[in-house]
Amino acid sequence: MRTAWLKVRMGLSVLLLFAVIFALLWTIAVITGVGTWPVFVLLAFVIVSIQFFIGPKIVELTMRIRYVSEQEQPGLHRMVSELARKAGIPKPRVGISEISIPNAFAFGTSKRTARVCVTRRLLEMLRREELEAVLGHELSHIKHRDMAVITALSVIPMICYFIYFSFFWSGIFGGGGRNREGALPMMAIALIAFVVYFISNLIVLYVSRIREYYADAGSAELTRKPHALASALYRMIYGNARVQPDTMKKEMGSMRAFFAADPLTARGDLKDLSAADLDRDGTIDAYELKLFAERAKASRADRLMELFSTHPNPVSRVKRLGAYS
Repeated sequence: MRTAWLKVRMGLSVLLLFAVIFALLWTIAVITGVGTWPVFVLLAFVIVSIQFFIGPKIVELTMRIRYVSEQEQPGLHRMVSELARKAGIPKPRVGISEISIPNAFAFGTSKRTARVCVTRRLLEMLRREELEAVLGHELSHIKHRDMAVITALSVIPMICYFIYFSFFWSGIFGGGGRNREGALPMMAIALIAFVVYFISNLIVLYVSRIREYYADAGSAELTRKPHALASALYRMIYGNARVQPDTMKKEMGSMRAFFAADPLTARGDLKDLSAADLDRDGTIDAYELKLFAERAKASRADRLMELFSTHPNPVSRVKRLGAYS
């Protein structure tokens, strides 16, 4: 039932996003009487297409990935193979990321070209069932085609920004210098486009957070151990909190969305999640997850900040994992 509700929310969000961009383009057509908007649509699709195809190479370079053979990492390969079989997808290429931040991520342009990577630090700090749960989360992203979905939806805020940028400067340097009345419609369109850009970006972030919840549900379904994923998230946040800020900024770069937990909020998140670790052994077992899910609640401030994040609040995320126990 919970997974079905996630699908409904996803579908409604996508419909809303396309309704917003349709309304913006229709407004432009009414105000200007000129159908120039296809130029912006075409330009956005060209840029996103380039990003879509060269994106994997950028990720490989930025995250310092080295692909490993079965001889080098037999346990990791066996785990990925088994989870891929359960998920009903081709086995993705397996890599190790040589950055000091504990993390796991999946990327690629399709199920057949997908890659799944873990950092060496993560391999060192997680127990077997925790690592399996994290990999189950990443393979669920691949199964649900999350990379393609988010890339496709990201076109819409980009279109809005192109429209805003073009009409804003056209209003200033175009009609604005010679005819104030001619500039006003352009500035009005620019303002509307910027507002729609902001709103559509929030919707894309919301969809991204839903995909994280959906991947968590997929991991729980594949491994039957939601507490293992909760424990892994707790350990990863602990590891992130210990990384020096300068190191984190340098190694994270612009790849914040590729982290299983947001490294920038790790210190605060660790304080919130430590309440689940009743025996203070650095893990969350099934009993601790059950109690935490019944009692914990994200603060109003945390829920507000979540609106501008690609990841759900960890307290809400672990609480939801308790429902799959």
